[in-house]
Amino acid sequence: MKTYRIEVQRIKALSHANGMLHAQIDATVLPLTTKDDEEPSSWLSLSEASARTLQQLLKAQFAQIDGRKARSQR
Repeated sequence: MKTYRIEVQRIKALSHANGMLHAQIDATVLPLTTKDDEEPSSWLSLSEASARTLQQLLKAQFAQIDGRKARSQR
């Protein structure tokens, strides 16, 4: 498994289609080296401002998705 360190500089857009959320971002992606005793995992780093922006965009996207469902499915 390849692991990466991903640093988000800017979130440009967020959309959804066919059950998937798609984010358009500017990011730096670097390979991450792990020590032998660590589990391999990737890291996503965001500034506080980017994290708050992502949170607001996700809330808006989920509201749109929930708005399209019938009342019995909410």
